[in-house]
Amino acid sequence: MRTLFNNSKPITLVVLFNIMAFGLLFFRNQNVEIIYYGLTVIGIICFVYFFLQWRQWGDVYLFIIVTMLISIGLIMIFRLDEDLGIRQVMLFSGGMVLFLLSYLIFNSLKFWHKLTYFYIGSSLLLFIITLAFGRTIGGATNWISFYGISIQPSEFIKIIFIFFLASYYNTPDKLKIPPIKISDKTIEIKNNIILTIVAYGYMGFLVLQREWGGALLMFLIHITLLFVFEEDIKVILMNIAFAIVGALGGALFVYHIKVRIDVWIDPWADIAGKGYQITQSMFAIGSGGFFGRGLGLGSPKYIPEVETDFIFSAICEEFGIFGGVAIILLYFILVYRGFKIALSVENTFYKAIALGITAMFGFQTFIIIGGVIKLIPLTGITLPFISYGGSSLTTNFIALAILQAISKDAYSGMGGKYE
Repeated sequence: MRTLFNNSKPITLVVLFNIMAFGLLFFRNQNVEIIYYGLTVIGIICFVYFFLQWRQWGDVYLFIIVTMLISIGLIMIFRLDEDLGIRQVMLFSGGMVLFLLSYLIFNSLKFWHKLTYFYIGSSLLLFIITLAFGRTIGGATNWISFYGISIQPSEFIKIIFIFFLASYYNTPDKLKIPPIKISDKTIEIKNNIILTIVAYGYMGFLVLQREWGGALLMFLIHITLLFVFEEDIKVILMNIAFAIVGALGGALFVYHIKVRIDVWIDPWADIAGKGYQITQSMFAIGSGGFFGRGLGLGSPKYIPEVETDFIFSAICEEFGIFGGVAIILLYFILVYRGFKIALSVENTFYKAIALGITAMFGFQTFIIIGGVIKLIPLTGITLPFISYGGSSLTTNFIALAILQAISKDAYSGMGGKYE
């Protein structure tokens, strides 16, 4: 027990940050409920942290990094809109329960590598349901609603896609199909070609939904695992060629993508229209300077969708460039530890999943932060663990639980290939 609490220094920093930030919000708004919700957040974080240490459930520093990111997100969402903040605390509480359940389920069942065709089929079903019954929000048909609850299936499909890739790389022959006979010729399609077709099928459905950011993220996850596990350089070059052709085709012929690129190149040309969101983001970041205007003292309300796509801009305005850099460093450490886990585990299936989840966190962060600071065209995806949103937070907790479970195996020396 003494060892358990002697190792609690890192989580103490997270707790102190929450105490100070929620305290500032209380004195600003004079609403005692903020204290209750702040104590709820602190209590849940401490309970899960000490539980992970007690049970020795893998790399607790993953959890510490993520709870710091979540704390920053919760505080900013509370500052932007108290009602949304309360809802996000509820989502966070449920997410923590889901985190523990996902860990137990993933760690207990050992047949995940056998479900290659289930991953393909379930993804296809979710895509069809979304296209048939989905609602269009912000130009993308990627939401479905039932009984007043809205979910974004593409967020869950990202995790399924990573499992599909991992199951393939664990046993490539699972995608093998019989040779095709045409007249007197027999054509044999290689497994890696079938993988490429299926992977681009995933991305194609996201393109049909006009979810460009999700398609880009899925491609980057696919190409990351391809570089690590694919031995045929021609397949890698073929995928890069597909990406170049697809990007050029989209930039030239797809109106929505053309608009995003035009706004990226010169948002000032239509500052009151299509360029309004990105210019307000740049104004907010610029007005924050190095040290920020202070929590609650900025004007992020002028940025549309500030609690989701542009929460990083609001953070930079009130916490400054140094605050923004601190967040980027937290993500960098998260990605570093994820790659370390992937390199440490011997099991091919686990290694591919750890690498895929880490790539998902890293590239998603780069895409959204790069978009709001005008480094790349804006794609409209969420900032992991910080942005408001139930589907995003839920899938991120599931992904974290899986990475946490794999880290236990990596550091305990387990490994070997599934048979």
